[in-house]
Amino acid sequence: MAVDTERVAALTRELLEAIGEDPDRPGLRETPARVAQAAVELYSGLDADPMEPLAKTIDVSRGPAPETVPTGAVLVRDLGFRSTCEHHLLPFQGRAHIAYMPGERVVGLGSLARVLDIVSARPQVQERLGEQVADAIHHGLDAEGVFVMLDAAHDCLRTRGEKRPDSTTVTIATRGSLATEAARAEMAAYVIIGVQNKTTDEPTIAGRDQP
Repeated sequence: MAVDTERVAALTRELLEAIGEDPDRPGLRETPARVAQAAVELYSGLDADPMEPLAKTIDVSRGPAPETVPTGAVLVRDLGFRSTCEHHLLPFQGRAHIAYMPGERVVGLGSLARVLDIVSARPQVQERLGEQVADAIHHGLDAEGVFVMLDAAHDCLRTRGEKRPDSTTVTIATRGSLATEAARAEMAAYVIIGVQNKTTDEPTIAGRDQP
């Protein structure tokens, strides 16, 4: 069901009146229409299937000799995302780190970002968002394992209530072979390495002692 922009605009006008504003003053005349158009983008994931971007896969077992198959996880770090907290309809945004254990076929890296975009474009809670991304990849790719870490800042915590402007929330969702304690720790370590590299601008190589 598509967003009813006319109804959203009318309700936004009512909201402005309810908080004591004048929706007809110059600065607010176009606000209901703007909010309605923003809602189309913010909630576009309600009508989308997060597994659809995973339909087209790539056979990596065949190519220049020698032929081979993947033996380790594929990890994409630092995928930016934004979503809307369903409790207060305030935004939260941050970074996602997504890994999966493929078989003979993999998916384009942009497809993982698209799965994240679809699931994020809904009223959400962060815990569910990560689980839905993990489910889509696990079932859509028949992946042996999936790891999804989200690190996000929530305006409902930063700007109201407890007002903790520097806080972020980390959640982890796992499936299959990447759900073991050892695998979770390994994937988390690779994520931390990436964060350290960005912070220090110094190269860090996994598995090697640093001078």
